[in-house]
Amino acid sequence: MQPLPIRTTVVGSYPFPGWLEFSVKHLNEFGNADKEELIEDAVIAAIHDQVTAGLDVITDGEQTRLDFNLSFYGFIKGIKENTDELRKFGPPAHDQRGKNSIIDTLTAPNGLGAVKEFKRLQKLAPKGPVLKTSVPGPYTLSGRLLPNEKYKDRFAITEALLPFIKKELEDLVAAGCTEITVDEPSMSCYAYKEDTKRFVDIFNRTVAGVVGKCRLSTTLCFGNFQGRPVGYRSLKPMLPDFLNLTVNEVHIEMANREFAEIELLATFAEKMDVAVGIIDVKNYYIETEDDVVQRIKKCLQYVPAEKLAVAPDCGLSQTARWASRQKLVNMVKGAKKVRENLK
Repeated sequence: MQPLPIRTTVVGSYPFPGWLEFSVKHLNEFGNADKEELIEDAVIAAIHDQVTAGLDVITDGEQTRLDFNLSFYGFIKGIKENTDELRKFGPPAHDQRGKNSIIDTLTAPNGLGAVKEFKRLQKLAPKGPVLKTSVPGPYTLSGRLLPNEKYKDRFAITEALLPFIKKELEDLVAAGCTEITVDEPSMSCYAYKEDTKRFVDIFNRTVAGVVGKCRLSTTLCFGNFQGRPVGYRSLKPMLPDFLNLTVNEVHIEMANREFAEIELLATFAEKMDVAVGIIDVKNYYIETEDDVVQRIKKCLQYVPAEKLAVAPDCGLSQTARWASRQKLVNMVKGAKKVRENLK
């Protein structure tokens, strides 16, 4: 059970400062020391916004990741970017994200970079908030790798990636990380058409080495590419199998779905803590403190306060910083107001 009722948390990502986006386009003009300074400054900015908002749990905002998933491909050997497979024109959609061909045996000899990110967060964050790190799960990480003769389908690629992520999680715990989110939005997006028991087996084998050694969570969102979901937005296909995920907490997208299927939160709460997305990351309406209070009260009809956390629907990387900042401030204010009334 979580250490605090109605805990305030985030999924992982936070918008880049504008100057970081500009700098990334001109990295060839920076030395290695300059790049590290850029990263540290960006993480300090993300920490500042989260701490100022008053969050109970913070991350580094994934400021080193241009994409929550694709950025990890830089640590994987045996792949090569494939731009030929991309659709380059027309309305934006997730088929315009990067793809990679597998040209050799997949390896990750130097890990996936999350440990270095966590150690930087440890160094820069103030005492008080819980420090969380997020890592994509193997099924989601496999999504932009193209099958070949050796790795014949997405599940074969997933199995090849699984040991890399398993080790990264174990190394994070060894480095002192006490809270980890394993992002598997591809599992929630495709639960309606894939074998959900197989999904659960993959997930549980991935986290087996850290169960009981940290607080584990996963995110059940439905994707976000430039403000658009990418999957079938229903919790029902996930049940009952996803109740067997070996996690302490499950994060569920609710706000953008207008709290559809909210009654199913009770089913998840029977087995695990539930972090409910009460802030819409795809909408520039800024939820008021009263909005947050009312949404939390609605959730409390299905999840007891000691098992309820509140968060944005998904990562905030695609939401403008000014909006992300104010949304978090109001989320925390509303949560504190409800928490105080529990006493």
